[in-house]
Amino acid sequence: MRDDAPAAAPTNPGLPGTGHAAPVPAPGAPGAPTGRLPGLDALRGLAVGLVLLNHAAPDRFGAAGVLGVTIFFALSGWLITGVLMRDLDRGGRIRFGRFYGHRLLRLYPPLLLMLAGYVVVEGAFDLLGEAHLVLETLVAALTYTINIPGLPHGSESVYHFWTLAAEEQFYLVWPILLAWAWRRGWLRGATAVCVAAALAACMVTLLLVVPDVARIYALPTSWGAALLIGCAGYLGRRAVAERLPQTAGARRAVQVGLVAALLAATMLSGLAAHTAWYLLGVPAVAVATVVLISYVGGWRALPTRWLRPAVALGTVSYAAYLWNGAIVRWLGHPDDLAGAALGIALTLLAATASWWLVERPVARWRARRPARAAA
Repeated sequence: MRDDAPAAAPTNPGLPGTGHAAPVPAPGAPGAPTGRLPGLDALRGLAVGLVLLNHAAPDRFGAAGVLGVTIFFALSGWLITGVLMRDLDRGGRIRFGRFYGHRLLRLYPPLLLMLAGYVVVEGAFDLLGEAHLVLETLVAALTYTINIPGLPHGSESVYHFWTLAAEEQFYLVWPILLAWAWRRGWLRGATAVCVAAALAACMVTLLLVVPDVARIYALPTSWGAALLIGCAGYLGRRAVAERLPQTAGARRAVQVGLVAALLAATMLSGLAAHTAWYLLGVPAVAVATVVLISYVGGWRALPTRWLRPAVALGTVSYAAYLWNGAIVRWLGHPDDLAGAALGIALTLLAATASWWLVERPVARWRARRPARAAA
């Protein structure tokens, strides 16, 4: 899963007593700082770490992947809604060309690098004997259609891109709905209706496949509630912050408790095959994510150095997600400790290379564009 918006350091104190950061300008905007929010990077690190854990040891951590994906979806909804609302609040409209252009520049360079690696491994070297799938794999990956039934999906090595497809399909619709609701002053009501509609669509899909519930795992209708709860969390962030515990001790207890509960839940098995997961579990984890964002989004610095690895992992989380599923498959899904460690090590190596070779230079170029336009 990708980072959905650059995390810039806050330019205002946020909401007193809550640890929640108020919306901030995007990097490159006048007066915007260039730093990142360490709390959100740590949350990204938690999410992608759960995915890596599941891919490394699926028999032991069977629920880690679905938990990590849900956290990513909720965080994505929160961040993207913030980007869109800054447009609406400043100019009264969403600059769709700019919005989708920024997304293209954020998502495609690391994706193209990963797909180049895929073409070499499975096309040129034909590691898995599936070289004939290269063309349809590239088409499915680049058009974000891997999660649409009936269309060619290509190699299983990139099937985890269904999450990217679900998000991009959602963001073709959500900006239009958000702008429409904003103009009419129906933001919260319309968002609540959208959450209910997403759960209803998921329920209909479940009824169509019961008892084979796992078939809906990668469908577009299965994760809309997680994205929308993240969107709702941003729109109602002040109300959320006011209702959360205010004292430092209570805030710390909530954060530690939620993270501990998520980590404990990783050892559950078969969540994706249960109806209750999609109708109750996904919303619950998305709400927990919104609560965590409300706290950690306001961190100016990490409260402990023990979180530095999570921040580092969160910084390269998009590329790590892109590469990990393929690398694990290329290694033959190793089930021993050495094989799992090798898969994670190669993933981190590829993600770090992607960050330095592609993502960081593109981000710097994007940040300079407004300055050049103003000159």
